[in-house]
Amino acid sequence: MKLAPFTLHRPDSVGQASRLLAELGDDGAAYCGGTELLLAMKLGLASYEHLVDLKRVDGLRGIEAAGGGVRVGAAATHREIETSAALRARYPEMPAMISQVANLRVRSVGTLGGNLCFADPHSDPASFLMAVGATLVCQRGEQTRRVPAGQFLTGPYQTALTPGELLVAVELPARPERTGLSHLRMKLTERPAVTVTALVTRRGNDVATARLIVGSVGSVPFTADTALLAGPADGFVARAGACAEQAAAGCAPLPDGEASPDYLRHLVTVHARQALGEAFTAS
Repeated sequence: MKLAPFTLHRPDSVGQASRLLAELGDDGAAYCGGTELLLAMKLGLASYEHLVDLKRVDGLRGIEAAGGGVRVGAAATHREIETSAALRARYPEMPAMISQVANLRVRSVGTLGGNLCFADPHSDPASFLMAVGATLVCQRGEQTRRVPAGQFLTGPYQTALTPGELLVAVELPARPERTGLSHLRMKLTERPAVTVTALVTRRGNDVATARLIVGSVGSVPFTADTALLAGPADGFVARAGACAEQAAAGCAPLPDGEASPDYLRHLVTVHARQALGEAFTAS
């Protein structure tokens, strides 16, 4: 399959790229790695007369410690994330999660920003970033705004980006002491059918806070109700089981042929219970 003809633009700055995208409107799309967008165009699922290549744009790359957390440039490749010393020191679960994405060839080209902006419902990073409370830094021209990870995806293949706006970075906050994280996934075909990320923070021997994000099942990842998880360590396993069942009941599985809704809810229950247990043990 061949790509339909298009005009390629190569801006040097975020401002220039932003102006180009605003001018092109629906006829243009930004890309960096292009692993998903170009495949969609080859299959005839998307069509653009103009593509804006962001690989040369200053300020989109790099992974560095920042304010106790980590700032990841939107154009950082999955492989760069997988091997990042800054992430391994503060959020080792993120490189471990990214290492499961596709294959080495794809991870060497595909980028975190591209993954998030393509907004495929069956994907890993969004649920992980929601669980850790990450912020997505977006820029249009000289104007910058910060969007909580949980508000960035608005539907299948849809984001909160406005016309001409670019995702420039993802900021992971400082990690609270005694915080455990666990990200689990299950593939039935090439893409994950279920992704679950659990975060548990303890104070003394008690669970102070907990967060559970379920992705790859519905149109966007969702935050499960974890209010019942706070409390003494004794009885946490039972409370985690009840929370996992509630999360599964709250799912709205997409009718896209991955599996039956009942089976997907079963997978959510199993993986949510396990992820909460692993996060609790690691906290």
